[in-house]
Amino acid sequence: MKNIAIVLAAGEGRRMGGTLPKQFLVLDGEPLICKSLRVFEKSPEIDGILIVTSADWMEYCRKEIAEGYGFSKVTGIIEGGAERYDSVYAGLCACRDCGYVFIHDAARPFVTEEIVKRTYDCVISHRACVAGMPSKDTVKIADDEGAIESTPPRSRVWIVQTPQAFEYALIRQAYDIMMRKGMNGITDDAMTVERAGLGKVMLVEGSYANIKITTAEDLGKGERNGGKI
Repeated sequence: MKNIAIVLAAGEGRRMGGTLPKQFLVLDGEPLICKSLRVFEKSPEIDGILIVTSADWMEYCRKEIAEGYGFSKVTGIIEGGAERYDSVYAGLCACRDCGYVFIHDAARPFVTEEIVKRTYDCVISHRACVAGMPSKDTVKIADDEGAIESTPPRSRVWIVQTPQAFEYALIRQAYDIMMRKGMNGITDDAMTVERAGLGKVMLVEGSYANIKITTAEDLGKGERNGGKI
């Protein structure tokens, strides 16, 4: 049974501006997606990589990214869907002989081999885990009118990242259930396991540097630091 990394690269990156999706913008001399692909390529815990992207960018990912940069672990380029969960499901359906799956956003280029190792160690013990970090800030829960409704204890608030790692059979079952019911408000993969009632999802230490590139300012931070935050 293989450990497969599903790298999501189907987003349009509207908040970034411009016509090129953010996952293909150049950071430190190469397309941003290459940063996370290289980590999975080097990680001994990962046996194969599936890139999920839009139909218009599949050939680019095959020729310019997988072949152009010599990522030998990339075994498939999969067409994604309209929403993130559609793309994840497409990736899950394309997995073969998979024991554990690591789902990662291509727009998080600062993932490290150490983070992958920690999520691997956690998932083999607990079946489901997500990388994240305790919140540095106090978080407020707002009501429908925009007023403060409650303040959760900061010690219990985590900012969730990717990769999110799961026993393949578990996350596939969760997604099958949610797709049958009709997805609604799913913002990360752990939510499918939570809503399907299939057990706990553990939190494992990621890194405060493991940010998601969302705006041009985020990209600029990486460029000023030689491709590192």
